[in-house]
Amino acid sequence: MKKLFSPILIVIFTILFTAVSCKKKSNTDLPINQTSTNTIEVAFDSTQIKTFFEKYPKLKNYQGDVEKLYRKHQFHYIWFDKDGLNEFAGLLYNKVNNLTVEGIETVIPYKKKLDDIYDNPEENQKASIDTELLSSSLYFFYADKVYDGISTQKTKDLGWFLPRKRQSYVNYLDSLLINPSLINKDEKGVLKQYYLLKDVLQEYRKIEKKGGWKTIALDPNVKSYKPGDSAATISQIRTRLLITGDLSRDSKSAVYDDELATGILKFKKRSGNTINKTILPEHINYMNVPVAARIKTLMVNMERCRWISNDITKSKELIVVNIPAYELTFFRNGIPELRSKVVVGKTMHKTVIFSAPMKYIVFRPYWNVPASILKKEILPAIEKNPNYLAEHDMEWKDDYVRQKPGPENSLGLVKFLFPNSNAIYLHDTPSKSLFGKEDRAFSHGCIRVAKPKELAAMIMKNDKKWNPEKIETAMNGGEEYWYTLKNKIPVYIGYFTAWIDDDGVVHFYEDIYNKDEALATLLFDK
Repeated sequence: MKKLFSPILIVIFTILFTAVSCKKKSNTDLPINQTSTNTIEVAFDSTQIKTFFEKYPKLKNYQGDVEKLYRKHQFHYIWFDKDGLNEFAGLLYNKVNNLTVEGIETVIPYKKKLDDIYDNPEENQKASIDTELLSSSLYFFYADKVYDGISTQKTKDLGWFLPRKRQSYVNYLDSLLINPSLINKDEKGVLKQYYLLKDVLQEYRKIEKKGGWKTIALDPNVKSYKPGDSAATISQIRTRLLITGDLSRDSKSAVYDDELATGILKFKKRSGNTINKTILPEHINYMNVPVAARIKTLMVNMERCRWISNDITKSKELIVVNIPAYELTFFRNGIPELRSKVVVGKTMHKTVIFSAPMKYIVFRPYWNVPASILKKEILPAIEKNPNYLAEHDMEWKDDYVRQKPGPENSLGLVKFLFPNSNAIYLHDTPSKSLFGKEDRAFSHGCIRVAKPKELAAMIMKNDKKWNPEKIETAMNGGEEYWYTLKNKIPVYIGYFTAWIDDDGVVHFYEDIYNKDEALATLLFDK
């Protein structure tokens, strides 16, 4: 029996040894074994991932994602089919080579190596571990730059406290491998505004290639231009507005006529200026901003769009404030139902960029003077004028000062609360004249609303307990009254210096808090 058993063992071990040897051989530069699904069944040794990133350290940031990807795929090759590199691999390579279309300026790591691979497809018929892992790293590099943007910590350092979107691109890759055309669709969690800005970016690059626009000469002796005026500057303005589509033709006329007036009104609407026909030096200075600077602004704001998930647009109700635009918009079911001018924080008291759910509306509110304002403004005023509190309808309440409810209250007749650590809220104001100014950064950080009554009515439109008449009564009589909203409404306070409206018109706004340059410094590799 022993003599019979020994040869059998030898045969078995020989078969096992051969199988193991074959498996070990399948790690690099192996011929592709096609399956019925046009994929390959070749696996590689998982330790080769670590070896790869030691060889390509510039891609080290993506090692965790790559390892997660291949654990999911049991360490099988995913970028090769029977013909070599699959369709999506080539498409991804082209996308990465055209990152400028996405408003991104960066250095592509190991570009020469990638070019050698994709410029010579006939030499890539076999599954190579370097090519495989380079392709996966390239995918996560692309997702990082185009879909995610700079890190959450860096955005916080820039004063951006809106919630960042969270999503995994490991699972998304499976969809792209099955249907590569998905990478060209505007549906991977990026705010729709991103794609609108992307289209305008291409238009402005075309303008730049044609030479941009010439600087309009400013006559220091002229304070303004009005309809009927005649000057060489008028002709230059006309040419400038034609380039950006504010005029449909250039008559070359030096007379400020009705045609130019129509263009000026259009220009002012999209630039956030007071809409009238008077042309001031500051308006000409705006027109003189070089096209290269406008392109940079578009790219910076595309980056901001990457940080926000388009899921916010799915909210049944949503309030959005764009600080540089000095504008509030109330959305219901994705449709803007109310727009209102706002006043935001001055440079020394910047309005914070963040989000919180609105929970309360307070009619005829007290204004509890913040400790900082009490110390810096109220107490010195009391020292100079002992009757200051009485003259301003204020009173001491315990150890703080508050202003009594009424039309002269600094918060006006209603405030909208979304509790937050920044102590910021929306409110009415007795200083209505400020809404007529072009620059409206005057507050201590809170947001003053030009249409507070309309906003309250819009918020409580579907609340059977309220109607416009009851809102009017609550605002103009009685004591302070708190009302808890039945449905909390997300409030997003954002910062966009370029925005495309519903008609596809680009709006550029003044960078009032000087945030664009700080972001641009992080974005554009030197």
